[in-house]
Amino acid sequence: MTKKLMLITPPYHAGVVESAGSWPHLGFVYIAGHARDAGYEVEIYDAMTKDHDLDEIRDRIEKSQPDYVASTAYTSSINAALDVLKLAKDIDSDIITLIGGIHANFHYEELVADNPEVVNFAVRGEGELTIPELLDTYENDGDLEEVKGIAFLKSDEVVVTPPRPFIEDLDTLIPAWDLLDWDDYTFYVMPGSTLGIVNSSRGCDQECSFCSQRKFWKETYRERSAEDLVKELEYLRDEFGVDVVMLSDEYPTRNQERWNKILDLLIERETGVDLLLETCVEDILRDADIMDKYREAGILHIYVGVEATNQETLDSFKKDLACEESKEAIRLINEAGMITECSFVLGLPGDTPESIAETLELAKHYNPDFAHFLHIAPWPYADMYDELKDNIITYDYADYNFIKPVVKPDNMTEEEIEQALVDCYREFYMDKVKEFDDYEDDFKRDYMWRSMQVMMQNSFLTKYLGGMGDIPDQVKKYLKKIKS
Repeated sequence: MTKKLMLITPPYHAGVVESAGSWPHLGFVYIAGHARDAGYEVEIYDAMTKDHDLDEIRDRIEKSQPDYVASTAYTSSINAALDVLKLAKDIDSDIITLIGGIHANFHYEELVADNPEVVNFAVRGEGELTIPELLDTYENDGDLEEVKGIAFLKSDEVVVTPPRPFIEDLDTLIPAWDLLDWDDYTFYVMPGSTLGIVNSSRGCDQECSFCSQRKFWKETYRERSAEDLVKELEYLRDEFGVDVVMLSDEYPTRNQERWNKILDLLIERETGVDLLLETCVEDILRDADIMDKYREAGILHIYVGVEATNQETLDSFKKDLACEESKEAIRLINEAGMITECSFVLGLPGDTPESIAETLELAKHYNPDFAHFLHIAPWPYADMYDELKDNIITYDYADYNFIKPVVKPDNMTEEEIEQALVDCYREFYMDKVKEFDDYEDDFKRDYMWRSMQVMMQNSFLTKYLGGMGDIPDQVKKYLKKIKS
């Protein structure tokens, strides 16, 4: 009898990232493909996107009757992921449970040792090859210590196997796109759209001290071929109606030659798929003379990693760029008709009301289309953790979501830093909406109005509206103009 693996996203909602749209869990797509290729029946259950609670998840597990249940988590969603695995064990103690994702990659010993009745295996690193091998070994009563990239409890001791080498050729990955409920995925700013997520590379060799991704990838970088990437975009378009795709890469533009080839192929094949991506200031400046090519290829929305606003703070984040370079990169993208987005970190130990006011003013100076003001989240495995730990005010991982203050500045109260974030949003967008009607590009103007509506309705800001002073009255007249 074929054994069944059920992949469940945890029912955790933060209110920042999710405000823009809903998209598949890409890691599950690849793990499902490789597990199915190894002979297992696989089900992807995106409980988070479906907004299902634990009672609904219980019903689904009971109906599915899986042999294995796996969940995944970043730090703020780890408690919700453990709730899912506990639920699976409550339903049937014979279900074997697995936990993966970035938090498990670094805190595998803690997860296995502290949750012996809930977690059977923690999967570290890439799971596409590890999980099928783990399942095969378990099914055949093999030696689990021979499976690279896992941790598990044996005789009350945590066994940690050697790390699994990264997959060398990303073009050999096997996605299971057909296992997704595509009706669940859309980009809210573009009504009726179907939103996919695709990976064109893995890794990052930058040295940002607040980031965990470079540590996860051990400062390596691998990339798919341009041809394989564009072929997949065409497949998603033709088979599932995907017309907007988010590139999940930390650094898709790193290889200039490959990136140019991707742009050329997108233009040549007229894919008609809009792309959302993240990249760094340096690469935008490098590509200043081909910004029109970006837009022609379907690049719609670019998140630029500026993160900090004054040079002193920027240097503490180990960003090798100057503030004016960030402003220039944003200008180049805007002038080419694309949407710009960036974020600004608040809540460092040395922050004061005056320094936050400077952050807001420089955010206005940069003038991105969208600015996000986020509380620093001190990942316990990030380089900055030791610098921040004395100022941490909560150890509830569910609060590590960029919205709740986790670090308290030396000279501000928790309430003051919390309100400062809301005030930054209020003032930035009160000014920003006044510019929308001056946009000459009809598409961009309508995109901005719809985005503002989405932000006001779907993001964490909705719960703070009562405390945001006169924003609703001042913005109300603008929101009436939004074209739905």
